[in-house]
Amino acid sequence: MREHRQPARRRAARLALSLSLLPALASAYDQPAVNMGGTSFFDGAPLPGGPGFYFVEYLTYTKATKLVDNNGNRLGFPATQDISVFAPISQFIYVPPGAKFGNKQLGFQMLVPWVANAKVDDGANNAILRGNTGIGDISAGVSVQYDPVMGAQGPLYSQRFELQFILPTGAYDRNATVNPGSNTWSFDPYWAGTLWASQNLSFSWRLHYLWNARNNSPNAAFGNNVSSTQAGQAVHANFSAEYVLNPTLTIGAAGYWLQQITDTKVNGSDVGGRRERVVGLGPAAMVRLSERDLLFFNVYQEFAVRNRAENSKFQVRYDHHF
Repeated sequence: MREHRQPARRRAARLALSLSLLPALASAYDQPAVNMGGTSFFDGAPLPGGPGFYFVEYLTYTKATKLVDNNGNRLGFPATQDISVFAPISQFIYVPPGAKFGNKQLGFQMLVPWVANAKVDDGANNAILRGNTGIGDISAGVSVQYDPVMGAQGPLYSQRFELQFILPTGAYDRNATVNPGSNTWSFDPYWAGTLWASQNLSFSWRLHYLWNARNNSPNAAFGNNVSSTQAGQAVHANFSAEYVLNPTLTIGAAGYWLQQITDTKVNGSDVGGRRERVVGLGPAAMVRLSERDLLFFNVYQEFAVRNRAENSKFQVRYDHHF
């Protein structure tokens, strides 16, 4: 395509301009916002309070000082690449008391993100990079939680499946660099599991498949002759190892990974060299404040990045069972 024949400096400028920093904490060039490290400890286990209403609040701060190309190198343009985002996310979960069938419990959830603050510095009075704040894309899903497989000393394994959709409800400006919304639908189902190695030590994961619909009002950086874009399919996962020190405190490590597996389409044609990848790792902790309240802390540093902004991330998560 024409973009492949452009000088390297111009391609770098266009790539930087098409950067999206989205409220679910992913800083990406093409991909929408998804769960990147938002969930960690005991992810496949049933909610600790049983059926009822739950409210979860995520407070996440991300900071990027490097935009990365397809070879893992820092883009040469713009000279300054400093982007920080504060993105609260509110989640509402309902587990109906009468909706259990054998060992399977039905559940529903809705997640409302927003970009509260987006600070961008490109070293050129933000002539290249520009931020936009507001409510992001709402996601909603229906899940089936399985009862844990029990052993003599306690649970051995538990899992959950969810069909999740990301809706194009967020604020979107095709001329902005930082956008709360992606202006497209996505399908992002997952399988979550927790495996207990002992009463105190367990391992958890959440594995997603991501499919994106077309964006018929693509970022202006693609040019006036581009009428649609479609981010490629991807797989992404959260994972953690958790150790229960006492009934109040659990510590461990958590991480996430994303790999785009098909090319992004521009005007219906595949464009090579834009597949995204990222890995994030860091320490984590969970504090049980009461029988109805949990507090999570996560710190992540990203590496092995391709075609994305490389972030440092700090997150506080609060769970309450009504």
